[in-house]
Amino acid sequence: MSTDVFTYRRPEFAARSIKVLLVDEDPGDLRILRLILQGQGMEVFAFGTYEAGIQCLETEPIDFVVVSQGSQAFEGRRVLDKATQLDRRRPVLVVTRLTNMQCYIEAMQLGAVDYLEKPVPPADLLRFVRGHVQYSRSRMSSRAA
Repeated sequence: MSTDVFTYRRPEFAARSIKVLLVDEDPGDLRILRLILQGQGMEVFAFGTYEAGIQCLETEPIDFVVVSQGSQAFEGRRVLDKATQLDRRRPVLVVTRLTNMQCYIEAMQLGAVDYLEKPVPPADLLRFVRGHVQYSRSRMSSRAA
């Protein structure tokens, strides 16, 4: 008599874990996004303040950034600006509940890869992260060759 044992396997994506910085002042959104990403084996650095996110960028080798816009004043701009300042190739996704055309334009001009309205469907979030990290890594490896 045999017993089947089912084990959870993380998706095979890359040789090393994807490191994602997640910055959102809404604790509920922060928790949901963190759980989605961690559930796929990603290493998530989650912060509820923009200042903490900026500090993380200065100390950790982050592959992808998800930052909330904040209010109409676009407080998330500081994280986006710092992320692209440190590494122009690092993908940054801005998420928001307050869709604003001016913030959208500013985010794209500062180097965001996209600007999405919350709630972001989990499949879309994962597709963005994996796709942009894979593209970024392939560009880096082709330059090294």
